[in-house]
Parts: sequence; C-alpha cells; structure tokens
Amino acid sequence: MASVRAEIGELAGVSARRSTVVLLAIAAGGAAISVLLGVYARLHDPTNEQIAHFGFSSTLAMKAWLTTAAGVLALAQATTAAWMWGKLPRAGRAPRWVAHAHRWTGTAAFVVILPVVYHCLWSIGWQEPDARVFVHGLLGCAFFGVLTMKLLALRFDGLPAWTLPTLGVGLVALLLGIWSTSSLWYFTNVGFPAF
Repeated sequence: MASVRAEIGELAGVSARRSTVVLLAIAAGGAAISVLLGVYARLHDPTNEQIAHFGFSSTLAMKAWLTTAAGVLALAQATTAAWMWGKLPRAGRAPRWVAHAHRWTGTAAFVVILPVVYHCLWSIGWQEPDARVFVHGLLGCAFFGVLTMKLLALRFDGLPAWTLPTLGVGLVALLLGIWSTSSLWYFTNVGFPAF
C-alpha cells in the first residue's frame, strides 16, 4: 500500500513538473508573438494604403464598427464560458449548444478583427503620437500573444484548471481595452460613424 502511494505521489510530481514546463512554453510562445508583432509594426514602413471599407463609409468607420462587433462577440464568449464553467448565476447547467456557441463566437471575433489588424499593422504601423495610441498598440500586441497562449493551452491536457478561464478573461479584458482606446475614443471624440 505504501509503495502504491509513493508511486502516485511520484506521478503527481511528474505531472506537476510537466504542466509547469508546458505553461512556461505556452507563455514563451505568447510573449514571442506579442514581441514579434510589435517589432514588425515598429520596423515596417507603413504603406498608408486604405484597405477595402467592406461597405462602410470609411476605413476608420469600418475599424470602429468591426472592433465593436469583436467586443460584443468577446462578451458573448465570456458569458458562454461562464455558463459552461457553472459560474453564470441562475442559468443552470449549460446545454450542449453553448459550447458550440462559445467556439463560433470566438472564431467570428477573430475573423471580424482581421481586417482591423491588417490595417493597423500593414498600413499604419507602430505609432506613438500620444499615450492612447501607444497603449492601444501595446494592448493589440498583447491580445495576440494571449490568444496564442489560449489556443496552445487548448491542445494540452493536465494543465491547472485556472489556465483557460484566466486566459479567456485576459482576452476579453484586452479586447475591451483595445475597443476603448480605439472605437469608443472615435465614437466620443471624432463622431459616431455611419455604415
């Protein structure tokens, strides 16, 4: 009996070390993506090209609305995640479709934000005219680093239970920070853009 307990304890130690190594590798991957995006934006000569408006009145209107859509989808992600984890008050057990809704709202948020990211990185590049724009750039780079971390964490079993919820909350917080330093700022300081 004592030998069985010793073997279980040994396996738990190996599992804990493995999950720590995996978490560190995931964090390193996310940090690398964040830094690479920042370095690319900084070193790349901005093209100042206007990309397709996708039916919006201007590129800035497109960016404001698409970022707003991504923010709404991020809030849907947070709600469905809380429901799946049993943390949504009075909602009861999440039906099977909630997991699918969670996955698809995340995919939709990613797709919706791609034209915005393309314009920011390729056309505008890294800019530091004021604190808002600087913070916006940092949040954007951090968002894709944390997104990388979450997508990698989904592929590994045995990680601590807090890993995915923490990364998910981080993603929502970063996207809402990006939205407040771009779309919200635009809506309140420049004007409410028409479609």
